[in-house]
Amino acid sequence: MLELMKRQTTDNFVDIFLRGVPSEKAEMVKEAIEKILKLAGMPLKTMEEYDDRLYSIEEVFPNFHIGHALRGLRSREGLTQKQLAEMIGAKPSHISEMENGKRPIGKEMAKRLARALRTEYKVLL
Repeated sequence: MLELMKRQTTDNFVDIFLRGVPSEKAEMVKEAIEKILKLAGMPLKTMEEYDDRLYSIEEVFPNFHIGHALRGLRSREGLTQKQLAEMIGAKPSHISEMENGKRPIGKEMAKRLARALRTEYKVLL
């Protein structure tokens, strides 16, 4: 089975986001969280204090290849490799090779796949 994430990307930290806090209670909730973190010897960092640089897909997902996107799109449509191959006029082994990064996906193949998978062909290039 494919394991896309082997460890938590934030190492030993967890990001906590709160939604649904009534605006009139937000400051009180923030102060309570700050007190809890202070007891634990940890400061509260706001989003503004974090590095806001953009990361490339290679930095975030070093083992990613376009085959992962193909597999995800195929799974979303509930298709087997054989079914997808039949839809686009290809061999099931070619679908497998593309999903495993062993066969490139050219522009024409991307267009055929995109029609079958209800997406834009550029997603697969």
